[in-house]
Amino acid sequence: MAGKKVLIVVSDAHSFPMKKTSGADAGKTVDQPSGYFLMELAKPLGKLLNAGYEVTFASPEGQEPTPDPNSESLMAFAGNFYERQRENELIERMKKENGFSRPRKFSEISDQELEGFSGVFIPGGHAPLADLGDNKELGRILEHFHGKQKPTATICHGPYAFLSTRASSGGDFAYKGYRITSWSDFEEKFMETMLGGEIEKVESALRNAGADMQEGVGEKVGYITVDREVISGGNPLAANPLGDKFLEMMKA
Repeated sequence: MAGKKVLIVVSDAHSFPMKKTSGADAGKTVDQPSGYFLMELAKPLGKLLNAGYEVTFASPEGQEPTPDPNSESLMAFAGNFYERQRENELIERMKKENGFSRPRKFSEISDQELEGFSGVFIPGGHAPLADLGDNKELGRILEHFHGKQKPTATICHGPYAFLSTRASSGGDFAYKGYRITSWSDFEEKFMETMLGGEIEKVESALRNAGADMQEGVGEKVGYITVDREVISGGNPLAANPLGDKFLEMMKA
């Protein structure tokens, strides 16, 4: 399997901090349940496995990742029960065969080991807001893929992880000037209305760090942006095209 390995970065967090703006907890910061967004992980993952790639899961402290409850709802799958079942079965298979329940700790993955990976993938869900944006070890890992110009795919809230490169390099943002698409401020404001709270905005945070943010809302379904080694998508609808482009760039 030489040269056919992919690193998949996941969060340890089961929730993210949200400042309530309504209800009994108005004004308080609460832990809003979250995790990885099922289809954003499962769709590209399935493509990688079908193409013969060996995947390694890694997280800040090696905790078992949890799915975002919203991503498990039938509404997220537009009522397609069988599609949801297939994706849940894929995750269960990863727990048995690929150590998904015990991801590697970022700190355990040496610079030398990173040389063996063809690319890195960071799925979304709100969990990355809790523990990926300022993780120094993740910054080191991403600096490797950036420095070697190896394909780096990310979707929705996943691009928030790019901010970690500031922690590993004394404040320099590795992706300054990159065109990136993420979950938009517009989409997040819709979530804020639903959840009754204030949420950190991925699009604004990346723009403030120096990224050239590309708006995916209102574009064709499954809008993705490619700039140098980075492939990014804004929401779950981008999961399939993102996976396809990631594979294409790793083969090139």
